[in-house]
Amino acid sequence: MLTIFYIIGTAFLISLIAFIGIFTLAIKDKILNKILLILVSLSAGALMGGAFLHLIPEAVEKSYNEITEKSGVIHQEIPSDVFIFVLLGFILFFIIEKVLHWRHCHKGKCDVHTFQYMNLVGDSIHNFIDGLILAASYVASVELGFSTTIAIAAHEIPQEIGDFGVLIYGGFQKKKAIVLNFIVALTIVIGGVVGYLLSQSIDQATTFLLPFAAGGFIYIAATDLIPEIKKELDIKKYMVTLIVFILGIFLMWILKYAFHSVN
Repeated sequence: MLTIFYIIGTAFLISLIAFIGIFTLAIKDKILNKILLILVSLSAGALMGGAFLHLIPEAVEKSYNEITEKSGVIHQEIPSDVFIFVLLGFILFFIIEKVLHWRHCHKGKCDVHTFQYMNLVGDSIHNFIDGLILAASYVASVELGFSTTIAIAAHEIPQEIGDFGVLIYGGFQKKKAIVLNFIVALTIVIGGVVGYLLSQSIDQATTFLLPFAAGGFIYIAATDLIPEIKKELDIKKYMVTLIVFILGIFLMWILKYAFHSVN
C-alpha cells in the first residue's frame, strides 16, 4: 500500500516542474519575444531526440523481449510493429491537427496556430508513459523508483522549458500557458496510478504507447516547429536556432546515457 503513495507523491513532485514557466513572469514581453524562437528550437530538438533516442529504441527493446519471451526463440530481426505504431502516431497527429485547423479556420485567412494544441496532446501521452514507467519501477523496488524519479525529472526540465516556449510562441498568454502546462503535467500522476493498478501488463501497454508517442513527437517537430525555425531570415539568428536545436537533441542523448542504468 505504501508503494502507491510513493508513486503518487513523486509523480506530483515531477509535475510541479511545469511551473518553471513562472520565472518568465519577471521577464519583459519584449525580451521574451526575442528568445521564443530559441525555446521553440530547443523543444523541436528535444522532441526529435526524445523520439529517436529514447522512445523508439525503448519500444524496440520491449517488443523484442516480448516476442522472445512468448516464442522462447531469440530473434535477430527488429520488430516491425514498432515502426507501424510510429507511423500510426504520425498519421493520427496529422489528422488531429487538420481537425483543429478546420475547427478554428473557416473561410478566409487563418492565423490560428494549431501546433501548441498538438504539443499539449503529445506531452500528455509522454507524461502518461512516464507515469507508467515510474509505477513499474516502484513496483519492482523503492530504490529503483527513486532512481527513476531522478531520471524522469532531469528529462522533464529541458522538455518543460521548450514546451512553455511553444505555447507562448503559439499565442497563449503566460499565465494560461503555465496553467495548461501544469494540467498536462498532471497526466504523469494518472499514468502512475493506472500503472500501479495494471502493474502486470505495463510492458504490453508501453510497447504500444512508446512508438505511438514517438510518431506524434516527430510530427510536431518536423511539420510544425522546424518550419517555424526556417522562417528566420537573419543568418546569424538562424545559426543560433540551429545550434539550439542540435543542443536539444544532444541533451536527450546525454540523458539517455547518463541514466542508462536506470532504464
